[in-house]
Amino acid sequence: MSDETDLIKLYSARILGLATDIPHLGRLDHPDASVTRRSPLCGSTVTVDVVVQDGKLADMAQDVKACALGQASAAVTGSAAIGASLEQVQTARDQLKAMLKGKGPVPAAPFDGFEVLMPAVAYKNRHASILLAIEALTEAMQQTQALADNR
Repeated sequence: MSDETDLIKLYSARILGLATDIPHLGRLDHPDASVTRRSPLCGSTVTVDVVVQDGKLADMAQDVKACALGQASAAVTGSAAIGASLEQVQTARDQLKAMLKGKGPVPAAPFDGFEVLMPAVAYKNRHASILLAIEALTEAMQQTQALADNR
């Protein structure tokens, strides 16, 4: 397969469609926590604001300045995250990392939408951007958990 064919496969219509329809875009007025993650390799940046109630993600917003793969990943994250617990988000993050390393399957539902990013496994230089949204979400939820534990 040629490099050009590989890139066409990587930037499929499905990935580009997700990149143009990211849920929960913007910022929250009164988040419980906010986290910004940046990929030093490409400069992609994602900021995630969260509100957590009873240990579950009740609301979120994300400011996404990333490539199409980072945007598609943010779309999958935003579509699946509301109602998830910290444990579910951490598991999804870990499963996504394993998938990208070629050492694991697609993350379990409700984060199974990451399957669209399987063609990116071969492009290690894109992995950091793909992980930004789920890593920022995980860190923000960890911060809210730490605050709750200290009360």
